[in-house]
Amino acid sequence: MTTPNLSTLTVGEVVASREFALTRDSLVRYAGASGDFNPIHYRDEVAVSVGLPGVLAHGMLTMGLAVQPVVDWAGDPARVVDYQVRFTRPVLVDGVTGALVTVTAKVGALNAEAQIVRIDLTVTFNEQTVLGKAQARVSLAVAPVSVVA
Repeated sequence: MTTPNLSTLTVGEVVASREFALTRDSLVRYAGASGDFNPIHYRDEVAVSVGLPGVLAHGMLTMGLAVQPVVDWAGDPARVVDYQVRFTRPVLVDGVTGALVTVTAKVGALNAEAQIVRIDLTVTFNEQTVLGKAQARVSLAVAPVSVVA
């Protein structure tokens, strides 16, 4: 994929969207990869015993999934120079039906001088926003050419 061109982008333009289906198996795999084995992420009785409505997806899993469409659009993960979110609602992952997280990435601001585009992310589960103020800053500057001697 080629790097997007800042001059062709407009504020409000949708540059990427994607849906992510989560299952309890997804949560267990993420727990293994991240080392976060808190049982609220895979055991209903533990989640309920601490006052939660059920098993929750890891916040960092949701955050990681949300930026992936931006990385794919930018063509290189190193182009994402800043990424931040606020966790506003949990993603409940049902033991049978799982959960579907939807991500829409729109151009929020353009900085022609710095060749930076701010991408605003809308991340929802059950039609409710789960990540607030989710923004990624992407550098679209031409990468320096390295010379091998």
